[in-house]
Amino acid sequence: METLRLYDFLPSGNGYKIRLLLTQMGMPFERVNINILKGESRTSEFLSKNPNGKIPVLEIETGQYLAESNAILVYLSECTEFLPYDRFLRAQVLQWLFFEQYSHEPFIATSRFWISILGKAEEYRRAIEQKREPGYAALSVMENHLMKHNFFVGERYTIADIALFAYTHVADEGGFDLTKFPAIQAWIEQVKSQPRYISITQESSLIY
Repeated sequence: METLRLYDFLPSGNGYKIRLLLTQMGMPFERVNINILKGESRTSEFLSKNPNGKIPVLEIETGQYLAESNAILVYLSECTEFLPYDRFLRAQVLQWLFFEQYSHEPFIATSRFWISILGKAEEYRRAIEQKREPGYAALSVMENHLMKHNFFVGERYTIADIALFAYTHVADEGGFDLTKFPAIQAWIEQVKSQPRYISITQESSLIY
C-alpha cells in the first residue's frame, strides 16, 4: 500500500474532499497542516511541491506530488467503487468535477472563505454580492439534477458527489440559503449517511 502524505488546511473544502475519500476508502495517511492564512503555502519548501502555492497536495510513496483536489480524487479512486468503469459514466464524473471547479467553487467556496475563514464579510461585501447570482445558478443546476437522481452519476455515490458535497454542505457559511433547495438538502443527508463519513473539520481516524 502506498504511504500517503496529505498537505492540507483543515477548514478547506478542497482538502476535505481528499480526507473524506481516503477515510471512506480505509486508506491510512499522514496529514501535514499548512496554514494558508499564515502564508505557509507560499514558502519555498511548499512551492517546490506545488508551484501554484495551493493546498491540497498529495505526496505518494515515490516522492511525487499531485495537486488540484479533483485530480487527486481521480488518482485515488481509480479501480474502486468511487469511480465508474463505464466510459460514459466516467466522463460524466469528470463533467461534474469540471463543473464544480469552474461554475461552483469560485462563487460558493470563495464567499465562504471571505466570510467564515477570513471573517471579512464587510470588506468583501461588493465582491460577495457579485458572487450570489452565479453561486445560486450553480446550486440550481444541482437541484434540477437531484430532483431526478439520488446521486450525480449512475445512481450511486462517487467522487462526483464528494467533490460537490465539500463546499455545498457548508454553503450557508458563505451566505447561501440552502432551504430553497430541498433536493440538495436530501442529497446532503444521503452523503452524510455513507459509511466512514467524517465532517469537514474532523480529523480522520486513519491518520498516522
